[in-house]
Amino acid sequence: MAKQGEWVRIHSVVLQPKERAPQVPEDTARQPLELWVKGFLLQDAQPGDRVQVRTRTGRVAEGTLLEDGLDYTHSFGHFVPELMQIDAQVRGRLFGGDT
Repeated sequence: MAKQGEWVRIHSVVLQPKERAPQVPEDTARQPLELWVKGFLLQDAQPGDRVQVRTRTGRVAEGTLLEDGLDYTHSFGHFVPELMQIDAQVRGRLFGGDT
């Protein structure tokens, strides 16, 4: 149960595929335009409930409550060995020799 005033994340569908603009690429047009928003919950709710939140900028958004008690997590992703090879090549070209 999420309480009023908690920092939460919601989800909503902004446009269904049939509502997408005609100039959108075909593979994109087959998908709904979705929105995820974080904000302060305006009423107590359970995950899956339709709720409203007030964002940090003061905008009120409506959607389905996904999660509460959000933590900040940061990552630069998984190690990519190819980037080490590229790094060595670039350094070699810029500074000469193996670095």
